[in-house]
Amino acid sequence: MEPRPTLRLDKWLWQARFVKSRALAAKLVAGPGMRVNSVPVAKPAFAVGIGDVLTFALGARIVTVRIRALGTRRGPAPEARMLYDDLSPPPPPPDLSRPKPVAGGRPDKRDRRRIAAALRDPLD
Repeated sequence: MEPRPTLRLDKWLWQARFVKSRALAAKLVAGPGMRVNSVPVAKPAFAVGIGDVLTFALGARIVTVRIRALGTRRGPAPEARMLYDDLSPPPPPPDLSRPKPVAGGRPDKRDRRRIAAALRDPLD
């Protein structure tokens, strides 16, 4: 029986363009929360293969992907998207009831009134 083809987890994450560098991929794997087939993983050299399911936090989002191919290089983004099936739930819609922070520092008087109105209890 032929052994299953595998690739280092950090290298696959880099080739699939989830991170910009192999060093960042190694940090992502070494940090808490990386799971392969529901098993916690902390080593960047962990071998992954076709069919494995990865679950990890990327920013404020939880990403779940199934590996479709291992890849041979870090190619363009359309080629990288062919390496996996995204199983993640869609992100929640943005909360439009809360005012957005003003880019540029402190809110002015008008913005402070909007913030106070949004935080006010509707039963008051």
